[in-house]
Amino acid sequence: MDVATFSPAPAPATDPAQPPPGIDPTPEPTARGARGIPDSGVRRRGRLQRLVRGHESDPAWVRPALLTLLLATFAFYLTGLTANGYANSFYSAAVQAGSASWKAFFYGSFDASNAITVDKPPASLWVMALSVRLFGLNSAAILVPEVLMGVASVAVVYAAVRRYWTPAAGLLAGLVLALTPVAVLMFRFNNPDALLTLLMAVAAYATLRAIEHGSTRWFVAAGIALGFGFLTKALQVLLVVPALGLAFVLFANAPLRRRVTGAVAGSLAMLLSAGWWIAIVELVPASMRPYIGGSQTNSFLELTFGYNGIGRLSGAETGSVGQRGPNSGTESVWRMFSSTVGGQISWLIPAALILLIAGIALRGRAPRTDLRRAAYVVWGGWLLVTMAVFSMMAGIFHEYYTVALAPAVAAVVGMGAAEAWERRRSVSGGLILAAATAAAAGWSFVLLSRTTAYGSLLRVTVLVVGLAAALLFLVVSRLHTRAVPVVAAAAVLAGLAGPAAYSVTTIGTGYSGSIVTAGPSTGGFGGVPGGMPGGAPGGLPGGVPGTAQGGAPGGTTGGTTGGFTGGRGGMGGLLNATTPSTEVVAALSANSAQFTWVAAAVGSQNAAGLQLATQLPVMAIGGFNGSDPSPTLAQFQAYVRAGRIHYFLAGGGFGQQNGGSNASSEISAWVSATYTSVQIGDQTFYDLTKPLSGTASTSTATS
Repeated sequence: MDVATFSPAPAPATDPAQPPPGIDPTPEPTARGARGIPDSGVRRRGRLQRLVRGHESDPAWVRPALLTLLLATFAFYLTGLTANGYANSFYSAAVQAGSASWKAFFYGSFDASNAITVDKPPASLWVMALSVRLFGLNSAAILVPEVLMGVASVAVVYAAVRRYWTPAAGLLAGLVLALTPVAVLMFRFNNPDALLTLLMAVAAYATLRAIEHGSTRWFVAAGIALGFGFLTKALQVLLVVPALGLAFVLFANAPLRRRVTGAVAGSLAMLLSAGWWIAIVELVPASMRPYIGGSQTNSFLELTFGYNGIGRLSGAETGSVGQRGPNSGTESVWRMFSSTVGGQISWLIPAALILLIAGIALRGRAPRTDLRRAAYVVWGGWLLVTMAVFSMMAGIFHEYYTVALAPAVAAVVGMGAAEAWERRRSVSGGLILAAATAAAAGWSFVLLSRTTAYGSLLRVTVLVVGLAAALLFLVVSRLHTRAVPVVAAAAVLAGLAGPAAYSVTTIGTGYSGSIVTAGPSTGGFGGVPGGMPGGAPGGLPGGVPGTAQGGAPGGTTGGTTGGFTGGRGGMGGLLNATTPSTEVVAALSANSAQFTWVAAAVGSQNAAGLQLATQLPVMAIGGFNGSDPSPTLAQFQAYVRAGRIHYFLAGGGFGQQNGGSNASSEISAWVSATYTSVQIGDQTFYDLTKPLSGTASTSTATS
């Protein structure tokens, strides 16, 4: 190991060849007693002391500043959290099921009776279900774990950037992540994206540690994080793998042979940490486990590589609503800057790209094991690959997916700004700082001009302050020493004022449903221009009447106990659940012990509203879109004959879209022709224990 690479002294502003600052110059001990540490217990106490007090080389303000950032992020994300109610009821219903049944917990079943799973792997559900087991079913128990994931992500990004640059660089990166609008949204929401983002950030940090020490152990840790990322949202986690693998093989402080074997070990760790669950699901007989939601053949592998895999890239997602995804036709290299996506994530992307190019150029002559260049490849590769895939995918794409870019953007901004700041007295450093500041302020002005929520004062102020700071950076070497920090503060303010305003708006809004976007509305429905995505034929599955956007019939709200509150992202029946009346809850709960499922409904969101209100199993016919062949008509008839289902929610039959199954339509038609309809509250059901007169009774249960 080149000890000079780990010098703790900050690099002089005029000497680009100096090694990264703030790194312990002595390698970690490889045996007990090394570096005067008598045993591992003392070493652990030393690490705990560094965690509490910070690095010995840190100024006194560093640790209080970091704790302030983390506590402020936690408090900010907690503000008004329960206004989101059950957020995405599709996942909340699965969380409720997992809190009631360990089998449902393991498989990620939608209902505690294990009829069908959600259309994603279950890792994110595991965290929330454990919380609900401890604290009961309520909005806070579901969403506070997501907030903690957000705070942890900020901490990981800080640690990764601070280790090879300065504490100020790490704090800037953490602040950028904390104020990214889509991150504020998704770290307060119950989709899998929060856990996925955290695990990818952990994998990036572990990869950098592996590169630093030439450590197979650290790269295995990265592989484990990626494996559990796969169990969170399947193939999306692979978007960061090329950058992490390339950086380790090229730059790790080890001979080539050890780098190759380390890469193989990390890959195996990723496969094993995800593969154990996949193997169990694929090997257990279908009759002994729930149907795999989102698939057409009851196979998790088909789901992974079809609907959630290649289909997302090509637009051929079998069973999806409409012929193509909600944002199909918008794919282009400019998608991240579009009217619907730009305000979610792109505020600092132009500045990040400038800083990334400049940073790699400045490290061009560094030794192979240069840690800063490796960090640019890790975070910059993550940014470029993920942005390219999101921009060009022709299938289902939602704006909130872009939270996966947030840690990379934040890290690149923190690293690149620190790299240029060290050279601020040189022409190159001043130019880089000026260009990045002008790009951030100019693009913020454009994004703020797309909404009327903040008037003109904010966007004009951002532009004027940013351009002024950029001009002063061009002559920074001539400024008084005390003026330079003021210019830097002005640049940070210009870059973060816009996303901060969007984030405050996001905090003050209740969000529910399947499609949500951060910040003020820029037109469209739930962030999708033109209303209903895909122009789905035949109406919505379930056709539940009286559903408002993001709301519930009768004005029912959830508060701290859940429910379905306001916020963009409605379209009840397909994209959001509704809150059933007390009469419906009472009817479904009556004699519930006699039935495996107290009700059945076409589409998961229709079923979710009933299940969350009663906390009893409800069968989601056809899965999320109502287009999965689960159950078939014959299977459903057998369940009814055995007296296992009490009620069927009227409406639905929305099957066979984009090549999916038509079983839900067949079931709906058979039920309406065979059983008595009953009006309960404001909803219509069919009582599956009461056949129409003149039809043969197929049920042995009584209502």
